[in-house]
Amino acid sequence: MSTPNTLNGGKSQFSLKDLMDALADTSDDRRPVERWNPEFCGEIDIVIKRDGSWWHEGSKITRKGMVELFASVLRKDEDGVTYLVTPAEKLSITVERAHFIAVRVDAKGKGEAQRLFFTTNLGDVVEAGKDTPIRVETDPVTGEPDPYVGVWGRLEAALSRPVFYELVNLAVERETDDGPQLGVWAGGVFFPLGPAGSHDL
Repeated sequence: MSTPNTLNGGKSQFSLKDLMDALADTSDDRRPVERWNPEFCGEIDIVIKRDGSWWHEGSKITRKGMVELFASVLRKDEDGVTYLVTPAEKLSITVERAHFIAVRVDAKGKGEAQRLFFTTNLGDVVEAGKDTPIRVETDPVTGEPDPYVGVWGRLEAALSRPVFYELVNLAVERETDDGPQLGVWAGGVFFPLGPAGSHDL
């Protein structure tokens, strides 16, 4: 497939059909984007909104299969930018908050042996642990907790409010270098959610 030119300002002329055609001969499983090293082809007008929905040129992408296909070739590089990567092309996109939304959490075991499994809005299941950590930032505007869990590579899922509340219900208090912290055990790692008493429901 020939590479479309990049417009002035870094905008690519790639269409959604071009992307689908580029991926037609690749595996249906999660594609090995970490091993693909194509040239950067510019920016494509795709936005992952705060609610996890995908938009292209101002219109919502409603075909779940198309979203799942594009999500399978997401990669966030060391430059902090998220790209759609095919064997021959690399296109930057806009992510308002996170690549996915965690809509469910399932806990197995208790205490330090506890395991936490998160289901994303696209149906992927990820187990939290050393390589897929849970982290909580504070929204600078609202002061509310802004929690995430790693999915793969540098990609993350933002935790929905109900999922975060479930985590708080599972949390235990533990003394850390930063003082008493409320947090959860997952995959043998203690993940702080915030200072003790900071997330009273």
